[in-house]
Amino acid sequence: MKKLIAEALATFGLVFLGTGAIIVHQETTYKIGQIGIAIAFGVGVTSMIYAFRKQSGAHMNPAVTIALSVLGKHPKREVIPYVFAQIIGGLCASLLLVMLFPTSELLGASMPSGTELESFLWELVLTFILMLVVLISTKGNFSDKYIAPTAIGGTVLLEAYFLGPICGASMNPARSITPAVISGHLEHLWIYIVATVLGALLAVGSWALIYNKKVD
Repeated sequence: MKKLIAEALATFGLVFLGTGAIIVHQETTYKIGQIGIAIAFGVGVTSMIYAFRKQSGAHMNPAVTIALSVLGKHPKREVIPYVFAQIIGGLCASLLLVMLFPTSELLGASMPSGTELESFLWELVLTFILMLVVLISTKGNFSDKYIAPTAIGGTVLLEAYFLGPICGASMNPARSITPAVISGHLEHLWIYIVATVLGALLAVGSWALIYNKKVD
């Protein structure tokens, strides 16, 4: 239960800070800018990992949880509870944001600016890269404590900065599901669920091949 509470709180922080920055950007006539949104997501991820990594691992991302379970790095029996906790945390963040910004139409929901296929491919590649960074940067106790949070958060910041305006740069089903559900904009949600999970699983396969590891 402590793990699940920590995971819910970590995801709450990520969704509140990241999608909150998008909403403020829109509500203040684009004063924050794309770099500000990217910083909110990247620093938010880094901060939540530092805060909650000892309690739950601070996945904050169903795609990451699923991928780690396939590698045997996370108990399979905990996948559904973790995903549930992540969704609950994100929903609480989106509910709070809709109270604070009742006129926001999308609540920071992920939306493609081009075709669905383009965004699907972008999300797959972005999540693939992010998952590789997660796996490689967490090898060893020193890197897990000091390098991994910054490397993972920096990757999120970079990808959100240059591809956020194109595909949303979600890389995280929980980050996309929760504002979409609360705002009622579910029309493109499948992209940000299927592409991110597939991208994370492809990263697992590549990592296992590089390091000669078995996949369960």
